[in-house]
Amino acid sequence: MLWIAAVVAIALASVPGAAPYKNPNCDGNRHVVVHLFEWRWNDIANECERFLGPYGYCGVQVSPPNEHRIVTSPYRPWWERYQPVSYILVSRSGNEQEFKNMVEKCNRNGVRIYVDAVINHMAGVGVSGRGTAGSYYDSGRQDFPGVPYSDWDFNGRGQCSTASLNIENYHDPVQVRNCRLVGLTDLQTGKDYVQRSIAGYLNKLVDIGVAGFRIDAAKHMWPDHLRGILGRVNNLNSRYFGTGKRPFVYQEVIDLGGEPIKNSEYTPIARVTEFNYGAHLSRAFSKHYPLKNLQNFGEHEVTEAAAPSSPSASRRCTKRRQPSPWLIRTAS
Repeated sequence: MLWIAAVVAIALASVPGAAPYKNPNCDGNRHVVVHLFEWRWNDIANECERFLGPYGYCGVQVSPPNEHRIVTSPYRPWWERYQPVSYILVSRSGNEQEFKNMVEKCNRNGVRIYVDAVINHMAGVGVSGRGTAGSYYDSGRQDFPGVPYSDWDFNGRGQCSTASLNIENYHDPVQVRNCRLVGLTDLQTGKDYVQRSIAGYLNKLVDIGVAGFRIDAAKHMWPDHLRGILGRVNNLNSRYFGTGKRPFVYQEVIDLGGEPIKNSEYTPIARVTEFNYGAHLSRAFSKHYPLKNLQNFGEHEVTEAAAPSSPSASRRCTKRRQPSPWLIRTAS
């Protein structure tokens, strides 16, 4: 059933005069996006036709569609999707043709597709084998021929100061952005070749007809690097969106306070997921204030400085953070 597997519902609204990446490109008067986490492409296509389109949903956030590591211990965990091997469109959700068919069917039914884009890193260090499309990789040597990426394309001793090459201090912005996130091989996202490779992947998705991207681990990339990558991305497919439309982008920036990296560094680029939303929502259900206050729950309760934001609720968790409902923030 939809409400079991759709773990996030995001209410969106176009912001008048917004920056080019802040328009969700919804079809008509549609506003809500569901996250069909780990669904197969054929099933999402059918859901768009059977339920989401007829009931007026704006779109679907889908799991990363690129080739990824195959993890067998534990057996096929969800997080293997967040360890890329290449940008070939073969994942455990389906192959490239199935992805194309899903995008076409969903757009035909007025439902947009937003891709979870994992572009900060590749697979975790110290493993080798073949990914879901059969591409060989050796992350210990930082060798990903399916892209191709080599050792030259990753942050190392020259960029990261920790002995482990992992992030050891979240109060050091350089570590957070130049060192490995939980052992994941960290791309030099400021490098021209790396930016062109990432943009090539995003452009293929745009040409197929997706409407935008969630940028995974955006906090671990320098804002200027993200600007450089997004600046290389094409306009949306005019067949579905008309001419001159830019992709909708929302960035994962965990800012719960107490750290030097702020989501305000990223809101000038595109929208940002607001993790404080969950903390405030839980306070209401913990009886810190009446539930009736949720009638007008939104940017005032999160932060009076926030510009127009879009509420959502998520139960998704990762090995690097606790589950946190969130909203999408955009600068004014």
